[in-house]
Amino acid sequence: MRKEVWFGLTIMAMVVISVFVLLPSPSDMTNGHLGLLMLALIVVAIMLGFPTAFTLMGMGMMFAYIAYRSQNPELATQQTLDLMVQRAYSVMSNDVLISIPLFVFMGYLVERANLIEKLFKSLHLATSRIPGSLAVATIVTCAVFATATGIVGAVVTLMGLLAFPAMLKAGYNTRLAAGAITAGGCLGILIPPSVLLIVYGATAGVSVVQLYAGAFFPGIMLASLYVGYVIIIAKLKPSLAPPLSEEDRRVPLPPVAEIVSKTVSNRVLPGLIGAIKGKRNAAVPMNELLKQLFIALLPALSVAFILGVVYLNVTAPVQREESGLVEMGGSVSDSAPEPVEAGGLQEPAPEGGLQEPPAEGGLQEPPREDAKEAPAAKAVEAVPAPAAVKSPLPAPVAAERLPAPQAFWIAVGICAAVLAAFYAIFSFARMEIFKMLLGSFFPLAMLILAVLGTIVFGLATPTEAAAMGSLGGLVLAAAYRRLNVGMLRESVYLTAKTSAMVCWLFVGSSIFSAAFALLGGQEIINQWVLSLDMTPIQFMILAQIIIFLLGWPLEWTEIIVIFMPIFIPLLPHFGIDPLFFGLLVALNLQTAFLSPPVAMAAFYLKGVSPPHVTLNQIFLGMLPFMAIQVVALVLLYNFPGIGLWLPNVLYGR
Repeated sequence: MRKEVWFGLTIMAMVVISVFVLLPSPSDMTNGHLGLLMLALIVVAIMLGFPTAFTLMGMGMMFAYIAYRSQNPELATQQTLDLMVQRAYSVMSNDVLISIPLFVFMGYLVERANLIEKLFKSLHLATSRIPGSLAVATIVTCAVFATATGIVGAVVTLMGLLAFPAMLKAGYNTRLAAGAITAGGCLGILIPPSVLLIVYGATAGVSVVQLYAGAFFPGIMLASLYVGYVIIIAKLKPSLAPPLSEEDRRVPLPPVAEIVSKTVSNRVLPGLIGAIKGKRNAAVPMNELLKQLFIALLPALSVAFILGVVYLNVTAPVQREESGLVEMGGSVSDSAPEPVEAGGLQEPAPEGGLQEPPAEGGLQEPPREDAKEAPAAKAVEAVPAPAAVKSPLPAPVAAERLPAPQAFWIAVGICAAVLAAFYAIFSFARMEIFKMLLGSFFPLAMLILAVLGTIVFGLATPTEAAAMGSLGGLVLAAAYRRLNVGMLRESVYLTAKTSAMVCWLFVGSSIFSAAFALLGGQEIINQWVLSLDMTPIQFMILAQIIIFLLGWPLEWTEIIVIFMPIFIPLLPHFGIDPLFFGLLVALNLQTAFLSPPVAMAAFYLKGVSPPHVTLNQIFLGMLPFMAIQVVALVLLYNFPGIGLWLPNVLYGR
């Protein structure tokens, strides 16, 4: 029997033994003890391979019937069925869950647009001079692609087919290569738009928008730690990650670049400008030179555009809302309460305005024709003629712009220096790499930034942004000529399959949580935790250790839908922000895909690996990256601003 099976059986045996040791005898058991027994049985049933969603549903229905039967046996069946219907309806009416199939659909479209091969190749060439460049390019590709798809299995499988053979051929250590692929592929469950964050937000009642904003920098931090580890290992032990040869670094040049680099200059700007200016461009069409020059100037134009937008924002004049129509008895400006010139709207003078009629002059006969001029004159004095109803303020003058702050000019100087250094080393070979990035990395980055930007800045809800992301995935697939009926049918089928799994999980977990609460299991756990008299720090450490250990036998879906409803009610007692707790959980649940025996990333990679690569080698390669996750968890806990700074700035939490 394999070691993994023995490991799983050992954990199940420990759970069963703990149940018999800790629970009282059957005669002394209460409903609360039945709730704890249900919790233990669900873990064992899932580890035995039963479908998670239907196991949760069946176990919840069975124990809910027991709870209702102890109160009123005659209504137990009806109440149990009513509970199932009500919980299922409440889940299906949750608007947050609508974004899940849309994000999944976007991911499958991007996956089938054949972007990952071009992305990996361009990043590989762009990082060729960095130690461990193949592994670094693999992690960055996984991070970008996992952000766009959020589907761990798809990313690990594709990178296993694409990057794993390339790293083994280049002489990379099998463990390091396997660890880079599996750890990089799992970043999709942390970096938004992540389905895990949507599931946690719906379970804990936390804003998905704020979760996305909070998870952005922790995800970048974790990916940076991975890259830093690979670079350090490659520098200290070059035998584990040999540098690329000159032949592998060589980038073939097109005929135009070949001619200009040999006849004028190898640097792009001097070469193209010299070819356009002089008579040496006879062999190259002018329109081709102008096209290449425009591509070469794209970085400078982009920086200039961004700086221009920033300048307009930081120098915008302060707008003061002023109006000629003021409250009766008030003045146009509180700071200058001077009398207004005649002709404006003024409070009527006491002798000529609207006054209470005198006692002796109430309702009277209309005056004679010869007496009509006097009241008319008074009316003219009291109410100005229509031609005189104008604002007493002078004509609006365009406000002068504010001077740009010193920090802006410092930023301009830094950008100018960076651009100068960039173009000083911008050769035609690097320009070809830049073109490859333009065709693979930047379209994907723009799609991700558009989806996340509209969510984070409040321009769209997650559901609306997911719909636009799906449209963007269709556009990308069409642009790369991969959009066809077969590809679309397969993407829709896989989306429906994944979405159905998530929705059934929610229904099952909702029924399970209701039964657990009916039996009083939640109350027993709350009383036990509170009786320990822990500090918030101790509770946080205990919760994260439990989640870390649960990640070994269970997947993240089971942990979120089963155990988060147990932890969430305890957070207010310890004064812990559910948003911050969710970020720690999302970072911690990376272990669910990297920890044996249910390390799904390892099985995905093993399925596409060469025969000589064993599962134990993949597991051993993942262990250093699991240690890095623990370091990232400690950093996020000690410096919560990594995750909370952006939500605080954007939403004033």
